Amino acid sequence: MTTENKIALKVNKISKAFPGVKALDQVDFSVNAGEVHAFVGENGAGKSTLMKILAGIYTPDEGEIVYQGKTVSFHNPYQAIEEGIILIHQELSLVQELTVAENIFLGQLPLKKFGRVDWDELFGKTERILSQLKCDFKPFDLVGSLSIAYQQMVEIARALSREAKLIIFDEPTASLTDSEVKVLFENINELKKKGTAIVYITHKMDEIFKITDRISVLRDGQKTGTLNTKETNRNEVINLMIGRDLNEFFETTSHEIGEEVLRIEKLNRDQFVKDVSFDIKAGEVLGLYGLVGAGRSETAESIFGIIQADSGKIFLEGKEVKVPNPKKAVKLGIGLVPEDRKNQGLILGMACDDNMTLPRLGIMQKFGFINNSKQNSIFSEYADKLSISTPGPNQAVGKLSGGNQQKIVIGKWISLNPKLLILDEPTRGIDVGSKAEIHKLIGQMAGEGIAVLVISSEMPEIMGVSDRIITMREGQVTGEFTREEVSEEKLLLACAHK
Repeated sequence: MTTENKIALKVNKISKAFPGVKALDQVDFSVNAGEVHAFVGENGAGKSTLMKILAGIYTPDEGEIVYQGKTVSFHNPYQAIEEGIILIHQELSLVQELTVAENIFLGQLPLKKFGRVDWDELFGKTERILSQLKCDFKPFDLVGSLSIAYQQMVEIARALSREAKLIIFDEPTASLTDSEVKVLFENINELKKKGTAIVYITHKMDEIFKITDRISVLRDGQKTGTLNTKETNRNEVINLMIGRDLNEFFETTSHEIGEEVLRIEKLNRDQFVKDVSFDIKAGEVLGLYGLVGAGRSETAESIFGIIQADSGKIFLEGKEVKVPNPKKAVKLGIGLVPEDRKNQGLILGMACDDNMTLPRLGIMQKFGFINNSKQNSIFSEYADKLSISTPGPNQAVGKLSGGNQQKIVIGKWISLNPKLLILDEPTRGIDVGSKAEIHKLIGQMAGEGIAVLVISSEMPEIMGVSDRIITMREGQVTGEFTREEVSEEKLLLACAHK
């Protein structure tokens, strides 16, 4: 497929170790000019470490990087950027208080005499890039006022502004709508035509087969294979990732559905939630499905007391309740696993056991001191129950893989034995193996009588885990389907814009 003179970047026997962990072990790969080369693997397989080495964030312990025909060694990200290598992180790296234009051209602002910013040129350049990406927001909009999906588009626009020779996309579509994904793929194809080399990291198998030319697989820091996309299939890729077949993972669990736990009636909140009504029963998994902006997360936030609804009623076990804040929600037996686990669900610098027991600090302390033995006991119980892989309870949670971080967020709530648990995008940004474990966990929680509300943008997920599915569009409920009657076509029709 390739010839030597087309190779944009070649990595030879790269290794990298951290205390107690061999993150990369003798990894080889290459990416060609005008090629999209996917990297897949479970969380903790070494993908992010490898990409950070390419971007100058980490220095390898051994091995060689050959870029544009020359052996290179980057000691900081600026050196990589100067050479035309751009890493678009999964975690956004934007300055919330600056405009879209300033973020896109940060470090390369067009200047007039005496070092003044040429605002006309800046906004003009930005307008052209946003038009190319078909973005609805403006160059002068503050980034902090944009949705997560729009902020992701700003990250992509920043890479385009630098005319990079090699772009590394790390989960670029995690927060994008279907229409935004389509635009992104169109731009990736344009970059390919211009000879840009692209490394693409994703957990979404359908994306890999739509956009990539080759696929490299990492497992436990080692490369297990490189495949031509057109000559392989989903099962072969997953087998290289996890060492077993996909069919071993997905199973439909049956559980007894009991009495009503939650009912909301005519809930309204600004333009985001409009007369939303539904109920959830004990032992039931209710799926909430819709496009980004449909009002799903806003509905969950209103139930959990993060933001007050303008009107409507909330009933818990048949009694009307007021939920003025999350503290009250927790007292009532409601838990929320938020969409953005790193910013809303965890304190990344804090230890695993501290994160796990955060909602129960009031009952974990005596005379202002934490009962450490009780805390460790709770963590050990749920680390074992949820198969959380960590060196120990004192490990900073920010050092864990995405899948293990998500399990700690979930464990934090189920350790309180909630009546209702809301899961907002529970498998966002985690690998297929961890996804399957969380899907299984959702079934187990329902089997224990917990009412589970699952919000997901992934159609296979919402159809696979839900007993019943509510669809939303533009803040309104547009449909309701049982597991037996639902189909992809029905969900798409219910969520499609008028």
